Amino acid sequence: MADNALSLFRSTAAHSPSMAALTRESDGAGPVDFCIPCNPYFPTPAMFEEMAVRLREIVTYYPSSADTITAELCDLLRLPPQCVAMGNGSTELITWIDHLLVRESLAVPVPTFGRWTDQPMETGKRVDMFPLQESSGFALDLAQYAEFIRARGTRVAVVCNPNNPDGGFQHKHAIVQFMDAMADLDLVVVDESFLEFADAEAEPSVVQEAMLRPNVIVLRSLGKNFGLHGIRFGYLVANPALAGKVRSMLPKWNLNSFAEHVVFMLKEHGAEYTRSLHQVRRDRMDMSGQLSSLPGLTVYPSQGNFLFVRLPVGAEGTVVRDRMLTEHRILVRECGNKIGSSSRFLRLVVRPQVDVRRLVTGLEQVLYGAPGRGAPVPEQATGIGYSSGTAAVDRLVSRTNGAGTQGLAAQAVGAGADVPGLPAAPAAGTGMPLPAAASAPAVGAGGGMPVPAAASMGPQPAPVPQPAPTPVPQPVPEPVPQPVPEPVPQPVPHPLALAARAPVPEPAPVPAPAYPAPAQVPPPTGPTPPGVPARGGLTAAQVRGTDGLSGVPATGWPGPQAWPNAAGMG
Repeated sequence: MADNALSLFRSTAAHSPSMAALTRESDGAGPVDFCIPCNPYFPTPAMFEEMAVRLREIVTYYPSSADTITAELCDLLRLPPQCVAMGNGSTELITWIDHLLVRESLAVPVPTFGRWTDQPMETGKRVDMFPLQESSGFALDLAQYAEFIRARGTRVAVVCNPNNPDGGFQHKHAIVQFMDAMADLDLVVVDESFLEFADAEAEPSVVQEAMLRPNVIVLRSLGKNFGLHGIRFGYLVANPALAGKVRSMLPKWNLNSFAEHVVFMLKEHGAEYTRSLHQVRRDRMDMSGQLSSLPGLTVYPSQGNFLFVRLPVGAEGTVVRDRMLTEHRILVRECGNKIGSSSRFLRLVVRPQVDVRRLVTGLEQVLYGAPGRGAPVPEQATGIGYSSGTAAVDRLVSRTNGAGTQGLAAQAVGAGADVPGLPAAPAAGTGMPLPAAASAPAVGAGGGMPVPAAASMGPQPAPVPQPAPTPVPQPVPEPVPQPVPEPVPQPVPHPLALAARAPVPEPAPVPAPAYPAPAQVPPPTGPTPPGVPARGGLTAAQVRGTDGLSGVPATGWPGPQAWPNAAGMG
């Protein structure tokens, strides 16, 4: 049975196997789950009993229309229904955002939730991936991200807050400044799927600000917050025009009867929901402390209901994952198939203390060895012969274009498919100009995640001389006055919307970052080849710092002392 369960990981490129699949291969009993990031304290046992009593009715009959269920949710959250679209999980909404609102290009920091990179690439859009650096703890600098967006000429920007898998957090005032600076883009998406678990400030959401802006969508999840991933429900908030455009494309019965039942029972269980969020935050602090005590294990600051950890030197993530499952019946999320990450990283979901003690004991035995439990994990070079990270790169790059990593890079810089090896670096103005502070040094230079140039991946042909371009003066764009939208009445928040957060001191005023002014960026010529992340820029494999056949070398990693409070913001 163990071999059958492990084989599921080898055939799953985009995510971990489902709990149902693992249970079928494990004699009917699933492992302790540190992989799926849901709330372990909600619904309460009494709520599950109530659903069990009504199970026959729930699964027998059609649900109400999505408008009816959305209206009930909006009544709970004190949101205007015309500003909300409710979907069958956040991934359904991401799909419609891509089809309806992303015309040519999308920027997203990596690593992040995989659908933000995969979905637009699958529909032939250009995905400009902004690498978060290992050496800075994967922290996102919004000013550098804005500079990157201007340099690439990207039309849609995504920010996940907190980010998945690292739990990085941006304060509300910083997100609002970023939205204002990107007011000329087609769209700005703020993915707040895990924001209910944050406690860095009292009111971190920007849903009220999104309703006032013409180009902002806020995405929220319900499955993660309510511990009900299987029901598949989430929602977005935007101005009525944007929300209505998405809502008009959704099927009338895109929400199921379980989703309806849960939404209508929430009004009676706001206090239990609030207590569950407080308990998750306390567990996050305790779990962070226990994991930080393991030698060589690095734990990142997180505001989600999970912790991002880097394994000690010499530990290969797929080996750790497999041994934790087979020897200890514990399921962990190895992050080698996330672009911008590698198999040296795990994402561990926050769980009750009794489960965390079992997790720590298992990691001690797998990482460092113990009598009767086998030897420590081997060096990466002597481990098993596969990596989910390799599968991810193959899926996103090789299979997309059918030409492999080298052929994809050749297309990105405009070279013919018959060129043996990769072409020289693109001409000036066609590459991806990374901000100086965000550029990654080469492997072995002591920096963060390596981001090699396309020329470093194979033998290069002789460069073809190009005539010097004639400078063309660029007109200075006149400022366009922005219409002042009608103010939306500020409603009285409901306990479910605020989650009864403990009072947190407001952050000291921070000077606004120097965001670059909108620039006249010439549009790319010709169609973007499907799966090319950026014309003349980086392929998915290059963003990960690999040729698609090997893992990312670990360099320049901060020591554990850099994160005094890994469960919060320090």
